[in-house]
Amino acid sequence: MNFKEAVFIKSAALFERCVPDLGKEVAFVGRSNAGKSSALNTLVGHPIARVSKLPGRTQLINFFGLDDTHRLVDLPGYGYARVTDEIKRRWKKNLTRYCESRESLVGVVLLCDVRHLLKEQDAVLIEWVLSANKPVHILLTKADKLSKNEALRQLKAMKESLEGIENVSVQLFSALSHQGLEGLEKQLCHWFFPE
Repeated sequence: MNFKEAVFIKSAALFERCVPDLGKEVAFVGRSNAGKSSALNTLVGHPIARVSKLPGRTQLINFFGLDDTHRLVDLPGYGYARVTDEIKRRWKKNLTRYCESRESLVGVVLLCDVRHLLKEQDAVLIEWVLSANKPVHILLTKADKLSKNEALRQLKAMKESLEGIENVSVQLFSALSHQGLEGLEKQLCHWFFPE
């Protein structure tokens, strides 16, 4: 699969306005400061997702086509973003409905800053996704911010915290250095084209 051919399809403010629930799609989600847009842009090799210094700029469900039947989805970030309570409630409702009822969803990439690991909202999201019988792949982003040994320690700690939980995998990732890009591509291809 050539991720470099990703093109923008549409944005949806409400779940009801998502693209038709056909084919296969992988969703990217994470806290507002986890580097989700940067990871998507690194994956596709060009600026397809909006990157901002202010967290929480992704306020819509954004769909990107890889071909006629495969999509990447940029879900709204969650966490401390400076938005109104009404928008936060809408985000939560859309995220919940999306994860629980989207038939074309084959996997969720959860982005977490390697320096902070899982927060309560991350754990809740993992629970939602797994309860919908979908797999989760955790990208520990901003790995370049730590020394190699520190990053590996964080990866080990994360794996230990997830021990015994099925359908969850984890890896290090850096949008800046492209560390982990090949691993992410392999995971997406495995979901899109299971053997």
